[in-house]
Amino acid sequence: MTATVGALAATALLALTMPAAHAAAAECGVRSDGRLYCGNKAGAKGYADRSYRSATRGTLVGTFNWFQCWGHGDPHPGGNDIWYWTQLDNGAWGNVPAVDVNTGQDPAPGLREC
Repeated sequence: MTATVGALAATALLALTMPAAHAAAAECGVRSDGRLYCGNKAGAKGYADRSYRSATRGTLVGTFNWFQCWGHGDPHPGGNDIWYWTQLDNGAWGNVPAVDVNTGQDPAPGLREC
């Protein structure tokens, strides 16, 4: 009983001390607006095409963003060929490889293909 109470207290303390940004980054799912909201690698690059060989259009500076849709492209180190389309921090639109998005599976369930 004492161990259970101690574990619950430790969990509650962790939840209270966890930064809000970290808590938000743990979320990854499609919301009612049809967009995927998910954590991502800080500094993730967005490319003109679904390929590392295409021009870089900008980056995602933060670690939590939304993604409009997904599509097949060149394979990347994530072990698949899924890329996510989003508006980058500079206002340009780009394709981000799934390896840089913290999804549980690719493509993310419920997100439309584009």
